[in-house]
Amino acid sequence: MNMAQEILDNSAYPMVGGDGPYSYARNSNYQKESLDSAKKMMNELIDQHLHPENHLHSMNPFSNSFRVADFGCSAGPNTFHAVHNIIEAVENKYKSLRMEAEMPEFHVFFNDHVNNDFNTLFRNLPATGRYFATGVPGSFYGRLLPRSTLHFAHCSTALHWLSKIPVEVTDKNSPAWNKGRIHYTGAAREVEDAYSTQFGKDFDLFLRARAQELVPGGLMMIVAVGFPDDVQICESSLGENFNVLGSCFLDMAKMGIITQEMVDSFNLHFYYPSPSELKTLIEVNGLFEIKKIEKLVSSIANKRVLLDVDACILHLRAVLGELIKEHFGEGVIDILLERHREKYIENPILSDERYIKEASYAVFLKRKIRVTSRRNSI
Repeated sequence: MNMAQEILDNSAYPMVGGDGPYSYARNSNYQKESLDSAKKMMNELIDQHLHPENHLHSMNPFSNSFRVADFGCSAGPNTFHAVHNIIEAVENKYKSLRMEAEMPEFHVFFNDHVNNDFNTLFRNLPATGRYFATGVPGSFYGRLLPRSTLHFAHCSTALHWLSKIPVEVTDKNSPAWNKGRIHYTGAAREVEDAYSTQFGKDFDLFLRARAQELVPGGLMMIVAVGFPDDVQICESSLGENFNVLGSCFLDMAKMGIITQEMVDSFNLHFYYPSPSELKTLIEVNGLFEIKKIEKLVSSIANKRVLLDVDACILHLRAVLGELIKEHFGEGVIDILLERHREKYIENPILSDERYIKEASYAVFLKRKIRVTSRRNSI
């Protein structure tokens, strides 16, 4: 295991597993909407840039296997939707080339942390016989597969999870110490810079690992949650939601349920890049050609109705439940989310569509066949 994997696995907390009412499988509609929004674009780009006659058999002329990996698959049904969309697009490409007789077998690698609920994932695996499935536990910030294994890599709504909290954010002697807050939203500039720097390092590790795993000319689709270039997170309902959540922790500290020190040492692992930030980091990395970066249409942002408060609280619990339990102990999550629900109802920003400014960005990349930079040689 390399250092990047070791760092993340020591601070990695999975989505709530199983298929119960608090599970990620039952509370991940936002993530599914991002996949649905990206489907048309992915189909078009696979049709344009997939050339099976060039690289499908590049490493093994006797193999007829097309290999796909979904990085950050979690345990819910969304990964199956993503895989279905990819395979369907590849099949359509073969049909358009009149290569049905050479249609490959599909081998899919499902990746997430070692403590992900793979039992639930494989228990719900579609019984279509359309592909061979393999679980790949480990951090996607390091190598997970042999060199030139993959033809298509996919990662959706997962890269905003940092590999670790920047050290300076929890250092009392640092100007980036994030005392009394749980995120960079509304914090000092040094805190946001620390988060941004950590994201840049993590994203570079992710790209380097995927570049080694993909065949030359292999394709990758990323769906990243972020904000437009002219929008600050503190101007959004998402940022306000983190502030409200932080205030609930502070209330509980005053009540003696948790300590102030526990609050000061707790920070969320999320960073939300802008499209220009993504573009710059990919170009500096130098291992991929950018074929397209596009903002996806969100049906949530287009609704002219109040968001379902209970659905939002359940989603928060599914995503953060294990992280909160690990840091604050058992019994805290119920009290926390009840207070959060009360404040959510009272705060008009959280349910006003004008403040829903976060967006999903589809990033379609092609692994360069030749890399001239010695720094980026693979």
